[in-house]
Formats: sequence, C-alpha cells, structure tokens
Amino acid sequence: MDNQLAITEIDVLMKRAAITTLALMVLILGWIFVLPKLQVSDPYVENVLSLKGDFVRGQAIFLYNCAGCHAWQTDSQVGPSLQDVSQRKSEVGIIQQVTGGNTPPMPKFQPSPQEMADLLNYLETL
Repeated sequence: MDNQLAITEIDVLMKRAAITTLALMVLILGWIFVLPKLQVSDPYVENVLSLKGDFVRGQAIFLYNCAGCHAWQTDSQVGPSLQDVSQRKSEVGIIQQVTGGNTPPMPKFQPSPQEMADLLNYLETL
C-alpha cells in the first residue's frame, strides 16, 4: 500500500512539474513574440518604423550626435560600441534607448521620425 501511495505522489509531482514547465514556456514565448508587438503601439515608434531611412543622412546624424560617445575607433569611448548593435537590440529597443536615454550618462534625444529612421538605417550597417 505504501508503494502505491509513493507512486501516486510521484505521478502528482511529475504532472505539476510538467504543468509548471509548460506555463514557463508559454511565458517565455509570450515575452519573445508578444511583448515587442505591444511596444510598437507607441505612435512615434510606429511612425519611425513606417519610414524608409536614408543611410547618408543617418551617418551624418550619427557623426554629429553619437560618435562623440560611441566612436568605435578609440578605446576612450564613453558609451558602448554600437558595432553590430542592430543584432543585439531590436529597432524598437534602439528607438527607446535613443529617445529615452535610459542608461545615464546618455541624454534623451528627440529626433524627428524621419531622422530616427535615417539613424536606424545607418546603425544597421555598423
């Protein structure tokens, strides 16, 4: 009888573990696929993402506003390297970083939607 009780308890524990694992997987998939779509609901972000960026204008914006802290040619940069930034951050994440200045000492920038689209276009090439 004790043996049968132990088997029942193991079955219950295994079912709970399976349900917990499934719930965790659903949560992770939601975080990966749903959260970025919710972040795009910002009208400014939607406007930026609907525009075609210009590389040359984006490069000029970068050189004027960003290169002083993010110049990848020197070791004395204030901010992190932006080389391959488009592979590390989503477009929405980059827009939020630029406009929010979420990591001091980075200031908040307020580029027009077209300027932000141009900058995104340039950053994709780094």
